[in-house]
Amino acid sequence: MLRATEEKPMSYQTIEVRKLTPVIGAEIFGVDLGKPLGNQQFQEVHDALMDNLVIFFRDQKMSIDQHKDFGRRFGPLHVHPNAPIEIADHPEILVIKADEKSKRVAGEEWHSDVSCDAEPPMGSILYLTEVPPDGGGDTLFANTYRAYETLSEPIKKMLQGLTALHDSSKAHYYRVKATDRQEMKFPNAEHPVVRTHPVTGRQGLYVNRGFTLRIPQLRKNESDALLEMLYRHIETPEFQCR
Repeated sequence: MLRATEEKPMSYQTIEVRKLTPVIGAEIFGVDLGKPLGNQQFQEVHDALMDNLVIFFRDQKMSIDQHKDFGRRFGPLHVHPNAPIEIADHPEILVIKADEKSKRVAGEEWHSDVSCDAEPPMGSILYLTEVPPDGGGDTLFANTYRAYETLSEPIKKMLQGLTALHDSSKAHYYRVKATDRQEMKFPNAEHPVVRTHPVTGRQGLYVNRGFTLRIPQLRKNESDALLEMLYRHIETPEFQCR
């Protein structure tokens, strides 16, 4: 059986897909996300996501409810465990913002969204409402399938059976004032270092600087060294799009 993501190009009837790089990223045309998608068109959008890992839609207009409706086509919506609710009655919407006074920007370190959850969401839908007129706000995405596939066979063999601890306190501790921290819940979870995607069947690295603490099967110095090597490997420019 051929695997579409590697050997056979996908075929689409209701959308146009333009790849950004050979390994990750594509722009999707012919879709209005402000309107309900028909079953075939949604399936093609879903297939394009599975094939390209991250997809981009230009010049879209969505209300908050339309944003959420589109997300529900992929599955139940996730509510961030620690972020404040900034839009009343819409806890599923996480507002990310920064200006010249911001001390830090959310997500400025390589991470996989809320990998600290026992069942992390299948993805995130980022809707840009304002960007700097002279550029900036750049976002990078990395293909962790490719990162795993390009490891040497001895390293792949060593990683099989290892797990990693992911703790949200590492990434989210700065979000609230000191008086609130004792009331916060910091989810944590243990996941395989190499995960198999439930739809594509492909294996990919599942560790990240933002949430991963350590590999419990190893001594601390061994875990630190191995994780740093994997982080740097994932950050290889050839695995990225922006």
